[in-house]
Parts: sequence; C-alpha cells; structure tokens
Amino acid sequence: MSGEVSEPIKKCSLILKNAKSDTEKFAALFMVTKLIKGKDCNQAGKRMLFESIGFDFLRKLLTSKDVPDDCPASVYQSVALSILTCFCEDEQLATHQDMLDSIPVFLGIVSTCDDDEYDDNLIVINEAYHCLQSISLHESGRLALRRHDVITKMAQVYTQRSFQIDEALTLIVTLVSRFGANSWESDPKLFHALLQRVSLDFETDHAERKFELAEMISALLFHCRRDLVARSVQGEIWPECLYKGISDILKSKIGKAQRDPALKLAANAVDVLGIEWTLHDVENPKKFFLLLLQLAAIEVRMQMDNKSFNQCVQQADLITACFIILELSINYMSTDQLDLDQKDKQQVYTGLKGAFSAVLGVLVKLANDTKKDRLQKTEKAFAYAMVRVLTAWLAQETTAMKNHVAKVLPFLFKLANESFYESRDYRIAHKADNVDDHEQQPPADILRVMLPAICHLVVEEEARQIFLKEKEEQVLYDCLLFHWSIAHYKKPPVPRAERLKRMNEPDPELTPQQLDDMKDSRTAIVSLCNILMNITVLEAKLVEESTLFAQLLRFIFENLPELKDIPDNLVMHGHLAVLGLLLLKQQASKIKKNDFSICRYIQTTIRFLWDAYNIDESNDPQALVVSLQYKEHWFEIMELWFLGMQTMSGIIKLIPWISEFAIESGWAEGIVETLRKVKIGTLPPNVKLAYEDFLSQLVDANPAVAPVLKKADALKVCRNHRMMDLGKKLFGD
Repeated sequence: MSGEVSEPIKKCSLILKNAKSDTEKFAALFMVTKLIKGKDCNQAGKRMLFESIGFDFLRKLLTSKDVPDDCPASVYQSVALSILTCFCEDEQLATHQDMLDSIPVFLGIVSTCDDDEYDDNLIVINEAYHCLQSISLHESGRLALRRHDVITKMAQVYTQRSFQIDEALTLIVTLVSRFGANSWESDPKLFHALLQRVSLDFETDHAERKFELAEMISALLFHCRRDLVARSVQGEIWPECLYKGISDILKSKIGKAQRDPALKLAANAVDVLGIEWTLHDVENPKKFFLLLLQLAAIEVRMQMDNKSFNQCVQQADLITACFIILELSINYMSTDQLDLDQKDKQQVYTGLKGAFSAVLGVLVKLANDTKKDRLQKTEKAFAYAMVRVLTAWLAQETTAMKNHVAKVLPFLFKLANESFYESRDYRIAHKADNVDDHEQQPPADILRVMLPAICHLVVEEEARQIFLKEKEEQVLYDCLLFHWSIAHYKKPPVPRAERLKRMNEPDPELTPQQLDDMKDSRTAIVSLCNILMNITVLEAKLVEESTLFAQLLRFIFENLPELKDIPDNLVMHGHLAVLGLLLLKQQASKIKKNDFSICRYIQTTIRFLWDAYNIDESNDPQALVVSLQYKEHWFEIMELWFLGMQTMSGIIKLIPWISEFAIESGWAEGIVETLRKVKIGTLPPNVKLAYEDFLSQLVDANPAVAPVLKKADALKVCRNHRMMDLGKKLFGD
C-alpha cells in the first residue's frame, strides 16, 4: 500500500534517530541517498526520512565550510542537495517551512560559485536549481521565492554568467507568469539588461534553443511593465536583436514548430514596442511589415477557415497573437505613414479579407450555437479577441462584408456590452486602491475598442436599426458616464475632520497610469459623441421623443461647464458641446427659459465657437487664422466647428431667447469687429458662410441685435466680404 513504509526505510530512520554524532548521521546519509531514489520509497517513506534526518542537520551540511583536508569543499552540499532534490518532488516537503527558509542558501549556491570551480560545482548547482524549480511548482513556494526577490537575483545570474543560465531564465519565466508585471521594479534597467542578454542569445543561436528562447522572451514581454518599458526603450539595442532573430526565422524554410513561437514573439514585440518596430530595415522598411502581416493573415485563415469555435479555441494562443499583429497593422496603415503602392495595397486587402471572412464565419457559428451563453473564461476571452480584431477591420473597411456583419451584429453587441460592464465594475471596485496593480490584468473592455466601428456602422440603415433594436444607446450612455468619471478627474473628498489641516495641500500628482487612463477616456468620449451625433441626425423623431436622449442632454447641460479649460480637454469639450447643440435643436419644445443649467451650457459652448478664429495671433494683422490653442487639434475639430455654427443658427430660429447670450457675451459684436479688420478677399468662403448665417439668424430672432451690429460697423463688413443676405437684413436694399 502507498501509505506503508518499507522495512529498509524504517531501519534507516531508526539509525538516523539514534545517531550520537553528526559524523554517524552523515555516514547514514549515504544509505538514505540509495533508499530515497529506490522505487520502494513512497511519499510516506520520504516524509519519515525527512523528519528523522532533521532539516537543521541538512542546513548545517549546506552551509558548513568545515570539511576534512582531503575532502572536496562541496561534498557536504552535494550530499545534502542530492537528498533534498528527492524530497522536493513531494509537494508537502517542497513547501515545508524549513525548505522555504532555505531558499537563500539555494540562491547563494547558484549565484556565488566561481567559474574556476565550474567542474566541481556543476552537480551542486544543478541540484540547487532543481530544488528552486520544485519549490516554484507550488503556490506557497512561488510566494516564498517572490519574497526572496528571486526574479532580480536570477536576472543578475543570467546577465552576468555564461553557464547554468537556462535554469535561471526558466525560474524567472515561471514567476513572472504567476505575478505578472508586478514582478518588476519601477526601475526598468534590470529588465532591459536581461532582455539584452536573452535577445542576443536568441539572435545568435541557430539550434533548437532559439525557439525555446522565443517562448521565454514572449512571456517576459507579455508580463513586463509596458508603460515603463515603452518609455525607456529608446537607445536599447535588444529590439533590434529581436527583429533580426525573428526576421531570420520567418524568412527561412520552416515548419509549424518554428513558425508558431516566432509569430507569438513578434506579436508580443509589436504589442510592447509598437508596429514601428517592424520597420527596422532602413533600405526597405515595409518589407518585414508586409511579410509579418501576410503570415498572420494566412495563419488566421488556416486556423479558422471552415472550423468550429471549439476547434479554434484549441489554437487560441497562436490565433490571438496573429490578431494582435493584424489589429496593430490595420491601425498603423490607417495613419497613411507607410508608403504602399497599389500592388502592396491589393495584396494586403486580399489577405485581410480572407482572414476576416474566416473570423466572421466562426463568429456566425458561435452566435447560432446554444453554448454561446455558457462560455468558459478562456472561451469568452477568445470570443472577445475575435470581436476586437474584426471591429478594428470594420472601423477602416466600413462596407466590407456587410451582409455577414449584419447577421452577427446583435451577438457582437452582446459580447461587447458584457465586457464593458464587467470591466467598468472591476475598475470602479479597484478605484480607491491608489496602487498600480500590475499583478492582475483588469477584464477586457471590447466595447471601448468597438466604438470607432460602431460610429461607421450606425450610418448604414440596416446596422443602425439593429443598434436601436438592441437598445445599444442605453449602453453607450452608461459608457459615457463611466469615461466622464475618469476624464473629468476629481481628487477624492477629504474627510470633514481633516479639512482644516489639509486645506492648503496641493493636489496629489497623478500617476502615469491615471494620465494614460484619462487620455484613453477622452478619446472614448469623442467616439461616443460621434456615434450619438449620427443617431441624433439620422433618427430625429426617435431622439425628440426619447427619455434617454433627454437625460443625455441634461447630463451635458450640468457637466460640460464644470470641465477644466485645458488643452487636453479641447477636442472632448468641442464634441460634447456640439452634441448638446444637436440634442437641444431636436428637443427645443421641451426647453424652459428659466433653467440656469442651460444658460451655463450655452455660455460654455459660445466660448468654444468664439475662440476658434482670431486675428491677434496672425503674422498678418489683416488675416483671420485658427487660434494657436485650436491649431494642433484643428484636423479633429474643424468639421465640428462648422457643424456647431450651423446648429447654433438653427437653435436660435427655434429658441429665439438664446440669442440674448450672443449679445450679452459680446460674441455677436466681437465677430463683426474681427471681420472688419480682415483684408478684403481673404476670408475663406466656408467661414464667411458660417458667420453670415449665424448673424442673419440673430437679427431675425432678436430686434436688439441689429443696432449692436450696426454700431460695430457691420456695413463695412457686409461690403468688404460681400455678405449680401446679412446686409439686406440690416440695411435693406
């Protein structure tokens, strides 16, 4: 029976217990080393021997320097480690407190042996590593190894030594895979030093070890502190070593066993370093980019074409890696920074279309599968990955595969919504932690990635009706509220008892992660506004009667005036302001004149429209120019400004009393005074039309406007810039 202890082990245990000196006990250990490696030594037997020896004695052997003159210095260590390596195969012994307390001893053995003692110490070092690796197989062991800073020590071993380093790297990978980016210190120097050594080995090794190293480096990159690495990688040469090593593999005749780890490593590299990393070749920068993109597209098609969801999940790691390459490549190509000729574009489009046809096929099957509501964690993660990469494609190729997309769109919304609420609830629950927790990745928010695609989809009639049928506008409203809470950061409230003491304290400095989150949320709000603007314009009747859109308008009224007037907020401010104008126009019949929140909102929106153009910041005192504050973002808000001016003109026609704000603020008069100084013939036609239409509506809506404009010399403005309609309203024929 497995719980019974053999007679030889009982006898040996008795000898050990009755030993009158360390010398007698040491002699008995040679019998132990034979017994413990025998097939009759079960778990119960190992534990009996462990207790009979006593760990204090084994520790004494590990650390003792007092050996006989004719005895090698490491003999005691060798005997002790030979026994311990066998004990470590038992979880209870591997995680025994005495074993965990000896981690520093094991570390000392693997990190302090001199090169001169290489031959003598090789077995000892191997066995010390074996003990550490056995400990690392169990959770309590991994926690103990982390407490003893094993990752740092093993990284130093790998970067400084030339032998026994693969074991060190294996330990590092085991631990970072468990503890994530939290494994690394805030100073990235050691990480860069380790990556430099491993990447150089990867580049120069042309044996099977190259592909083992590829998997190791993938894990290191996946679990690194990406923000720190991305900010500090400038000047490091390991990215180029990776580039050369991966390029060598992918340009060679290889099989699946070699291609898969190379693609996974390439995906992690572009995820951390950006897609620009693929453009290292100065002479032909796009060559490797196109190769990697095509290989990823082909792999997706091979793994997913005519396959079931379950079959694809089996290859989820590889397929998801290819998804990362495709998504980042698509996003980069959309910036037009890459000089692709027509042949390149056609090849890319053909490859991507084949890949995404396969992705859509699997999604359609999953959407029709009864198990779609009972997905396991890994299955759901893969489903999210499919939605993410597909919507990245749809954001650029808006009309691609419309019929297939329409079939699966309700399911895409369902998955995206689930992921949003899960991510939102997690982030709200952890908001008060005030610690950057790199150990646990927050749940993925697929809706956030899907927003640009939704913006294009809702323009299409069929997709928009699906959007409305699924009541997606409610989810987007919740999404807007959540991202506003991040973008419009407010410092936590101070307890009443501490207010006096902390009254003059400066605001706490925001962490890099908070700043990144705020930037991302501002971008999300801009996308949300664009979607909601499209719905407002294309579904006017629905918006006019909708309680939800009335709530949205109320939210903008009450919150936009509170937004900080800083450059980072300008684009978001403009989108919220113009969305508010569009909603106000649709719901004009419900607006009350004595609502103070509307007054503040209109004043804020006037300021956004007013500040866009001036002549004060021009080199030519007679030229109207976009203000410096707006110039950097003008590409993003130019059309928004014209839409805002047009909508404001329409609102004044529907709600005449709003014209009072244009007079009281000085805006109407300010427009005329500015245009009066602009040189004849230099006013852009679209700007002229926007101002003339607005001023004309003001004159129609409010009798008090005409005298103000005339006093500001509107006659000269109408003559100089040929504003005929405005001139007729002000001065007659």
